[in-house]
Amino acid sequence: MPASNPAPPLNLAPCQCLVRLRRGLPEWGLPEPRHRPEAMHDAKNAQSALAQQIAQTIADEIGAQSAQVRAAVGLLDEGASVPFIARYRKEVTGGLDDTQLRNLEVRLTYLRELEDRRAAVLASIGEQGKLSDELRNDILAADTKSRLEDLYLPYKPKRRTRAQIAREAGLEPLADGLLADPTKDPQTFAATFVDTDKGVADTKAALEGARAILMERWGEDAALVGELRTWLGETGVIRARVAEGRETEGAKYRDYFEHAEALAKIPSHRLLALFRARREEILFLELDPGSDAEAGHQYAEGRVARKAGIADQGRAADRWLLDACRLTWRAKLHSHLLLDLFNQAREKAEAEAIAVFGDNLKDLLLAAPAGPKTVLGLDPGIRTGCKIAVVDATGKLVATDTIYPHEPRRQWEQSLQTIKQLCAKHNVELIAIGNGTASRETDKLAGEAIKAAGNPKLQKVVVSEAGASVYSASEFAAREFPGLDVSLRGAVSIARRLQDPLAELVKIDPKAIGVGQYQHDVDQYRLARALDARVEDCVNAVGVYVNTASAALLSRVSGLSATVAENIVRHRDDNGPFKRRKDLLKVARLGEKTFEQCAGFLRIADGDQPLDASAVHPEAYPVVERIVASTARPIKALIGDGSFLRGLKAEQFTDDTFGVPTVRDILKELEKPGRDPRPEFKAARFAEGVEDIKDLREGMVLEGVVSNVAAFGAFVDIGVHQDGLIHISALSDTFVKDPRDVVKAGDIVKVKVLEVDVARKRIALTRRLDDTPGQATSRPAQRDERGQGQGPRRDAGGQNRGPNRGQGAASRPAQSAPPANNALAEAFARARRS
Repeated sequence: MPASNPAPPLNLAPCQCLVRLRRGLPEWGLPEPRHRPEAMHDAKNAQSALAQQIAQTIADEIGAQSAQVRAAVGLLDEGASVPFIARYRKEVTGGLDDTQLRNLEVRLTYLRELEDRRAAVLASIGEQGKLSDELRNDILAADTKSRLEDLYLPYKPKRRTRAQIAREAGLEPLADGLLADPTKDPQTFAATFVDTDKGVADTKAALEGARAILMERWGEDAALVGELRTWLGETGVIRARVAEGRETEGAKYRDYFEHAEALAKIPSHRLLALFRARREEILFLELDPGSDAEAGHQYAEGRVARKAGIADQGRAADRWLLDACRLTWRAKLHSHLLLDLFNQAREKAEAEAIAVFGDNLKDLLLAAPAGPKTVLGLDPGIRTGCKIAVVDATGKLVATDTIYPHEPRRQWEQSLQTIKQLCAKHNVELIAIGNGTASRETDKLAGEAIKAAGNPKLQKVVVSEAGASVYSASEFAAREFPGLDVSLRGAVSIARRLQDPLAELVKIDPKAIGVGQYQHDVDQYRLARALDARVEDCVNAVGVYVNTASAALLSRVSGLSATVAENIVRHRDDNGPFKRRKDLLKVARLGEKTFEQCAGFLRIADGDQPLDASAVHPEAYPVVERIVASTARPIKALIGDGSFLRGLKAEQFTDDTFGVPTVRDILKELEKPGRDPRPEFKAARFAEGVEDIKDLREGMVLEGVVSNVAAFGAFVDIGVHQDGLIHISALSDTFVKDPRDVVKAGDIVKVKVLEVDVARKRIALTRRLDDTPGQATSRPAQRDERGQGQGPRRDAGGQNRGPNRGQGAASRPAQSAPPANNALAEAFARARRS
């Protein structure tokens, strides 16, 4: 795409911006556009204006120009992927990076949904004949879904309410009469509306009906609802109390049995913990309007009265009207806003939790690969034995076995000999040990086997086996190893994930890897989309060797579907390895557009074209040819000659299509073609003799691996089947705002044990090695706030996978429907008692 091309127009077809024209709404007053050429012109103008508005909104949020956003949206609408746009369309978007593009994508979806809803609301109110100019302008100006729904509430079709029944009984004049002239006596005036034929038995029933009409009217006033929502959101205090008789069952939530915290400031992990406890019927949650709840309620009642123009001046109807204001707040608005604000807070907390999961997943996927080495994978077990799988440097399975070194058989010496023989026969360089049940005992066995083998190059590494049995029982594993026992497939996965974590982990549902914070409590669709995006970004950042990659890995490459990925593998099996990137066009269903999206991320080692092993896109090969012609050096001499390439000026090789940013990327890629962005491989060494939480002592300094990072700290595997927590305050000697600023999943860290609670299986750690044991505080963040249970983990395969990393009892979805909102019920109860 030429750099000089203007930014493509923002395609707002999904926004249904023409719906307003086609509905014949009062503000347009136009017939069907196909009958009026000028109407089509107006439609285009409306579409263009809306496009500009959305583009500017997103641009302000992501720190970009409106033209950049319009260009990126145009590419996305054409089917381009975020990795492709970020890497190969920098001139078009002005250099938007992948983070900006992902945020743009999310906001574009939201704003398009908002436009869809706006069109539907305008149509609905217009069909009712109630769309005034003022209401129309308010609806067109609404910039959030909440504001839009506030405006629509009075016109939204609903079941018959008490207010509607009262109107049908002719009681609206009673309500309006008392509101307009509070000097009227309510009882006397209401007596004139008694009509048994209409269901109004007496003055009490008449006044109750009139009050219902006023409460509905005030409770659906968009301005009032918006004002009170903002106020309650800023001042509201979320209060938790334990349900009677649930103290023992809900012991893990005991820090919240009597808890109060400002809703605007509560951390996401704590809020999700409270919501989970409410869903499990352990806690009741309320939202008080401030620390002084009664004063807050009175303030809100006063705002309702002021909006309605009511004041206590001693007139006959003043007290009745003020009571209606009080009930409007206590029985209607407070309950409505409680649900609304809780939903908003949950959405925000879920977004943060999903971001944490995505960050941890990215760190795991981009963990250092051991590389093409022969690996013996050990999947530890006790009664069922330890499963062994040996894979060669290419990941091909070459041997399997099962040993029984632990209880009840205790065949220690036989197991040692088996491992020793397999290592010698296949020239094993690394032993990968899963970190599940009996991991440390098996680690000890591997250590003795290494000593017996007498091979100084042979190393053992404990690796996370999270999701291994999910892979084992998957359809993909069944196709890959149709005749292999399910339990042995897990050992293969453990071995391969040491060779290349990214290539192996993409075969597993990201949610099964279990590095999330309250992952089972968040919207699963949003979580899946966010995690899939992270996987896509990681795979394309590293690149994929097309002649060795699995279909699962290929399917994550920009532009490739699962079907096309399978076709690539089938073509490779039938015709041999690909020699050139352009040969991919021979694959079934891989056309020019797909090739454009995927080619730059697919590598061919030792092919006919040296550039095919690099990240230079085939469309940019002419740029390299110009560089070769200008320097009079063959391509193979240029590749890798960093000192020479750094002396070239990118401006010399630009044209109308490829600008300076792309040429600079090409020069960097030629300097180190196919460079892997992942760090160099190294392994943690767990302390000898420290194999169980009971072996820990305060003051011990140990080495461990960061297994999970949450908003409140980092969890570290120190080899005792129970992760320890480094609270955010103990991560560094300096202030830490975000734990990921200093550690990430997969990091090897040195820690000191501050506190050990064997009974509750909790370990407090610090990275500040001069800290004194006993300094650990009993803040809730140190008490399982990552949303994980502390018992053994069983994944989708039903096998015990060792210490919990996201699949514990506390993180399982509720097995029954959540209870009705207790605070809502209590609000009505209080109102009735009043």
